[in-house]
Amino acid sequence: MRSTIAIDVDAPPALIFTLARDVRRWERLLPHYVRSRVVERRADGTVVVDFVARRPLIGLLGLGLPVTWRARTWSEPTTLSLRFVHVAGATKGMDVTWRIEPGAGGSRVSIDHEFRPRLPLFAAFVDRAFTRPIAGRTLATFKVLAETLTDVVDLGRVQSEPPATTNPRA
Repeated sequence: MRSTIAIDVDAPPALIFTLARDVRRWERLLPHYVRSRVVERRADGTVVVDFVARRPLIGLLGLGLPVTWRARTWSEPTTLSLRFVHVAGATKGMDVTWRIEPGAGGSRVSIDHEFRPRLPLFAAFVDRAFTRPIAGRTLATFKVLAETLTDVVDLGRVQSEPPATTNPRA
């Protein structure tokens, strides 16, 4: 099964990539992530990370079902993409690619998930019940972070510019 989820972000692609590429910070940046801990650093530059995210339960405010997985991950700066290959957990074998591309007024961020377990119906269940809710919340949070930072930088530029003057002789 292959699925894609995407969002438009009013921020430069490089900023979004910078925010998202260090997955060790996800537990501090994303309120629904409980853990994003490196458990192994490989010679090829990839890292293996244990992730725990909360999947919100409908109707129960503040409560969420913990979802865990382990993934080998790396970033590709030339293409502004992030890669994840799940190496343990119920989603072992899932291949995930983040693409951060220029878009109208900012960026388009998409996440492709490819998952082919032995039971095809299991892939559809995982996608609808866990992958989309967690990835959607992740994208929405990075959107808010990137757009807020862009606004702060733009505000800083405006405030540092000298005030406009009018020429009374014009």
